[in-house]
Amino acid sequence: MLPTTSVNSRSQGNGVLSPRDAARHTAGAKRYKYLRRLFHFRQMDFEFALWQMLYLFTSPQRVYRNFHYRKQTKDQWARDDPAFLVLLSIWLCVSTVGFGFVLDMGFFETIKLLLWVVFIDCVGVGLLIATLMWFISNKYLVKQQSRDYDVEWGYAFDVHLNAFYPLLVILHFIQLFFINYVIISDSVIGYFVGNTLWLIAIGYYIYVTFLGYSALPFLKNTAILLYPFALLIMLYLISLACGWNFTKMLCSFYKYRVK
Repeated sequence: MLPTTSVNSRSQGNGVLSPRDAARHTAGAKRYKYLRRLFHFRQMDFEFALWQMLYLFTSPQRVYRNFHYRKQTKDQWARDDPAFLVLLSIWLCVSTVGFGFVLDMGFFETIKLLLWVVFIDCVGVGLLIATLMWFISNKYLVKQQSRDYDVEWGYAFDVHLNAFYPLLVILHFIQLFFINYVIISDSVIGYFVGNTLWLIAIGYYIYVTFLGYSALPFLKNTAILLYPFALLIMLYLISLACGWNFTKMLCSFYKYRVK
């Protein structure tokens, strides 16, 4: 059984936060606490963040059960510990350096690629997707329109990070071992292997995103978040029929961006 929020944090046990506790739970206060911990590594739980990264591959439902626990104990769905973000940043740096090595990029080209991947692919796209999903879920998926039942923007960004991590590992790590020898060749097996990895990676992103929003008990019709699977599979089949090589296109794009 998950622990519940202490009655002492409520006003006369009626479920309403006292003014002092309410101030602690504002978006600004949560954001300040999160950013402040970002500079105190000793306060971060890296072991637990590694546990989350492992289970995002094997059992992502268990990761979101922990979000339920955080809501019960700290009255917020979003992470209050930036350890996951720090480890994800390290993964980004390592995998991007590996990508630059495989594509035979120089030092400064690899640095440019790293900046592009971190600030555009991860943060920029993440902010856009999180904001879009935050708006859609609060506008159309909430069962009861109320301030007590809304999706936190921080939680929407956490869902993106959770879904982005498996995609990053598949496309920026596992794929590296096949790029030069298999994928970028002009053979059928080349674009089949590459496009299949893209199918798995984006499929993971869609599924983990769906789990993130379906875990919120006040949302409805979250199954519609699985609909992009149909478009993904159709695009995958068309790419195989037309001989499109998504990885080769990505490599060409990255080389163009770092020139």
